[in-house]
Amino acid sequence: MKMPKVWEIVKKFKDSCKFRGWKTSESEDWIEINDKYHNFLLARNVHPSSFKRIVSNRKCVVREGLSYHVVEASYTAWLFSETPSETLVKTIFENPAFSKKIALYDLSQLLEGKNLCVKMNYTDSSVFQEFENFLKNELKAKLEPLPNRNLTPKTTPLQS
Repeated sequence: MKMPKVWEIVKKFKDSCKFRGWKTSESEDWIEINDKYHNFLLARNVHPSSFKRIVSNRKCVVREGLSYHVVEASYTAWLFSETPSETLVKTIFENPAFSKKIALYDLSQLLEGKNLCVKMNYTDSSVFQEFENFLKNELKAKLEPLPNRNLTPKTTPLQS
């Protein structure tokens, strides 16, 4: 079975979110519920310093009609098409503010046709929980937590 590309996965997920009454964007990868924006960033790989800047910024572009405005994303899911570096993962583990607001999904094996997605999600985002259900139910993916690699998060996980 050929697996869809990352952007196709996000599009199908956003389509399913409309049935829940959640607001989605046609051109950007965010979902809004209860005045909170859940942003999806698609990446192959990211240098840790760039990652820190992007995560610290937490901006999300919202288009309304012909105009755009910038909002603060409450949560961000990073969808990687290649396995993220150990340094990048360590960055998340070492910063409690990051781990409460961002989730990381390594979709590389899923994109290769293996039914496996490695994740790190310590957020309380219902959208990301639903995304994980979508991966399990629609793509028949098995979700496994990111290997610890002898790292201990400096925050108590809400979910793994």
